[in-house]
Amino acid sequence: MSSVPDVSVVVAVYNTMPYLTDCLNSLVGQTIGLDRLEVVAVDDGSTDDSGAELDRFAARYPGTVKVIHQENSGGPAAPSNRALDVATGRYVYFIGSDDHLGEEALARMVGYADEHESDVVIGKMVGTNGRYVRQSLYLKNDPDVSLYGKELPFALANTKLFRRELVEKHGLRFPEDMPVGSDQPFTIEACVRSRRISVLGDYTCYYAVKRGDASNITYRADHLARLRCVAAVMEHTAALIEPGPDRDAVFKRHFTWEISKLVQDDFTRLDRVTQSAVCEGVGRLVDAYLSDALRDSLGVKRRVRLLLAQRGAVTELERAIREEGARGAPPFLLDKGRAFARYPGLRDLGVALPDRAYEVLGEGVTGRMSAGTRLVSAHWEQNSDAMTFVLVARVPVVGERSGVVARLARGAMPDTADKPGARRLPAGHELPAPVGEFAYEEAPDGSGTILTARIPVDRARSKRGVRVYADVAGSTYEIPIRSKGVPLPLARRWGQDDPYRASARTNPKGRLVVATAPLWEAPSGPGARLRRLLSRLKRK
Repeated sequence: MSSVPDVSVVVAVYNTMPYLTDCLNSLVGQTIGLDRLEVVAVDDGSTDDSGAELDRFAARYPGTVKVIHQENSGGPAAPSNRALDVATGRYVYFIGSDDHLGEEALARMVGYADEHESDVVIGKMVGTNGRYVRQSLYLKNDPDVSLYGKELPFALANTKLFRRELVEKHGLRFPEDMPVGSDQPFTIEACVRSRRISVLGDYTCYYAVKRGDASNITYRADHLARLRCVAAVMEHTAALIEPGPDRDAVFKRHFTWEISKLVQDDFTRLDRVTQSAVCEGVGRLVDAYLSDALRDSLGVKRRVRLLLAQRGAVTELERAIREEGARGAPPFLLDKGRAFARYPGLRDLGVALPDRAYEVLGEGVTGRMSAGTRLVSAHWEQNSDAMTFVLVARVPVVGERSGVVARLARGAMPDTADKPGARRLPAGHELPAPVGEFAYEEAPDGSGTILTARIPVDRARSKRGVRVYADVAGSTYEIPIRSKGVPLPLARRWGQDDPYRASARTNPKGRLVVATAPLWEAPSGPGARLRRLLSRLKRK
């Protein structure tokens, strides 16, 4: 081994067997070679076989693996700091002791850092065993990314390659009083002070493992502990970045993830004293760091919950969470071209939040419109030679509903609409004028509007999708009606001299389709004339 290894890998260990073995094997098997590698593993008072496993690797790789044993500190910060104190590599890399690396990870990241003179390199990370890892940062190699872009703030774990000179120059260490999130102050400050941050996206460097018992430290800690930790992260960050768009870009992550997670479903299982304490703490962070621009950039669901917490409206917040969990998202109130999510507290003088807190501001609501649109019934109405398809559907809007109609639409929906179940039409998209009659009444349970559409059916061979179109906050949403599990009317024949057949059926994607076709083809010749004559006689 050379006197200065290229990279020191820091492994903070506490009770991670048997995952630890895979982690260590992935390190000593790196293609960078043992002579360029240093592994510094700190056993933080493990009570399983982790300490013994570390000693086994140290004995087997005496020039590479260094092991330190210490009393349990309660979190990964102290063992990580202890390892940093003895690390000697040009770069330092952090890995969770239940995770593992791709075999070329360190060689590629060190090479990329040397090539681009990067102080921080982020190798592509994926989740395993059901662990979620956001992928949008890793779509391509990028030698120069910004902390203040849309993606990096959502990847603030310390599982990155850092130039050790940068770490020591600025005395970067992990705060040891934070049970969770202690890597964020370190990572954020390193990125703020770095000359260049690079992303290596063309190779999977890091495999983040969700343990079978879900006991990763990320998945533990109570509400108040998490609140205290995110407050500490934001206070540290605020001392590094002036108020403005750059700080907002970083804090969007915290208001979107850490803080919003405090007011999710499990909030309703807290006692009222703890609920009030959570709301008070969230309110302080909103007061201190949620700028108007950042507030408006949040989705309406998160925005409403955060602002109800800020107001101390615990009852309304709990009700909003419970009702959405039980019934789905509330309908949108359409009013003078604007749309407001009808969560508890909207236009409630006791809560006194402005309408803007509840307003849809630029975000797409495709999924919500799809989830809230339901087929109630369908039937035919026949008058002489005219056939009408009658659709009754619930649509998740109330208020000004003139922009809600139904159509029998030609052509298939694009595949991109399959997952959300609907689509937001692009600006300037031209639609034909709606045909038919439309009636509206509010659903008895307040969940939206019952739309009754009477749409005339053309005499033509066609297959058309039954779709609702709704204008919401300046956008038009096209929502195919799902019919699986709803009784549909039997096929009907209409027309005397030239009879047609109309049928309503469910297509393979579960969507309602109306098909029309001649009852029989009408080729010329005696046979065709005879069939038409027999048909007329039969009807008499």
